[in-house]
Amino acid sequence: MPRKKTKSLQRKLNGDRVYDSVQVQRLINKSMLDGKKQIAERAVYEALEIAAKKVKVENPVEVFEAALKNITPNVEVKSRRVGGANYQIPFPISGHRSQHYAFMWLVQAARSKKGMPYSQRLAAELSDAYNQAGAAFKKKEDTHKMAEANRAFAHFARG
Repeated sequence: MPRKKTKSLQRKLNGDRVYDSVQVQRLINKSMLDGKKQIAERAVYEALEIAAKKVKVENPVEVFEAALKNITPNVEVKSRRVGGANYQIPFPISGHRSQHYAFMWLVQAARSKKGMPYSQRLAAELSDAYNQAGAAFKKKEDTHKMAEANRAFAHFARG
């Protein structure tokens, strides 16, 4: 007997105040600490402006979307126990889950840097991701390498 289909629990987000972009709003939400949205908003907008100046592009949202595209993963590895051994099995990912990883890696990388305000750290990470460099891009590359190395165990995913 087939299982019931569940309704999507995904909330519909409105665009942000300045660029009317849902992606920018998600970045603001991921950057927010202790419910202080205005502080996160200010930092993200400042970071987008700085990053756009760094890479010499007029529209900050273009820089952001290109950077996000560069750090969004296509595969992930999950641990699975098969016959007493744990295997890292590669699984394809898409949609919101892959974007969630991209946002989290971006925010984590920006927070891990020290010695300057958050907006400048985020701007540096955005411009690095735009140029296919930086900690968030490295995290994506490492994930893809791990999946490629464990491709031999992909047959365990079905079964």
